[in-house]
Amino acid sequence: MNVALVYGGYTSEAGVSARSKDGLMKMMDRKKHNIVPVNITTTSWIAEPEGEAMQPINRDDFSYINEKGEKIEFACAYITIHGNPGENGQLGGYFEMIGMPYSTCPSITSAMTYDKFICNTFLRGLGVNLAKSIMVESVNQMEASDIVREVGLPCFIKPAAGGSSFGVTKVKSENEIVPAIQKALNESPWVLIESLLTGTEVTCGLYKTKRGTVIFPLTEVVSENEFFDYEAKYTPGKAQEITPARVSDEVRDKVWATASRIYDLMHMRGIVRIDFIIREDGEPFMLEVNTTPGMTLTSFIPQQIKAAGMKTEDVFNDVIDELVSDK
Repeated sequence: MNVALVYGGYTSEAGVSARSKDGLMKMMDRKKHNIVPVNITTTSWIAEPEGEAMQPINRDDFSYINEKGEKIEFACAYITIHGNPGENGQLGGYFEMIGMPYSTCPSITSAMTYDKFICNTFLRGLGVNLAKSIMVESVNQMEASDIVREVGLPCFIKPAAGGSSFGVTKVKSENEIVPAIQKALNESPWVLIESLLTGTEVTCGLYKTKRGTVIFPLTEVVSENEFFDYEAKYTPGKAQEITPARVSDEVRDKVWATASRIYDLMHMRGIVRIDFIIREDGEPFMLEVNTTPGMTLTSFIPQQIKAAGMKTEDVFNDVIDELVSDK
């Protein structure tokens, strides 16, 4: 069946999305499915069938006419857009309106998780451990001294809506706060300011279907930079990514249970990745929810699938089969 692999987007993460598309084209089961990349930009939606001319997407029903004049329809869409409109729920809302199954979380879930402050506030109210945080919308909204009083130093200043560590700064002194807020505002209209958590950073990938829950081995992240920033994420040698993580079974099980609970609380769907800091006392504190995790060949999820002794094509078949079975 035809599966649209939707990538691109309207933000700084479009390049990361293109790399995820390239990775998925190698990892998905192309003997079972006809995978057709669809590039979404601010100016066009274009189907890119292999070996054929590119064609514009009809946005009425997300179909296209191939070079033979035939109408090509999709059974479902696998979204790998990091950022707007894929990760913030807008594209999901469109697919919901036209009745097409898609791989990511329901639009309301994606909208909530994309705004880190809203997501954190919601989950904190349900007992999930999180760093103390505040949100600002301008450099003048709060005095730097008041911010320090609220969250302390060092702290992290980051776009409330965004990913791939674009616009994130680890702030160590009061005079760095205003430039860091301005940097984050270049990526998002809202800025999240969080107190520093220290401990072991891990990330947990998982998905659920009617057949059961699949939680992958944890990956431990050890960055050579101040934190796991864009350079550390995408520059070879700038970070160690250790799968399985070097944590006890007890701590691993606690992270797994927390990630599974968050998945259920947020009514998630498809493959997600949830990042944590494990404090010295063994308590996991959630850092971030990624509803559209990176899917390059060296991204966390493919690493974790391999460490679990699974095949990537089986995992993606599982996700796609779940979508189509609900249609």
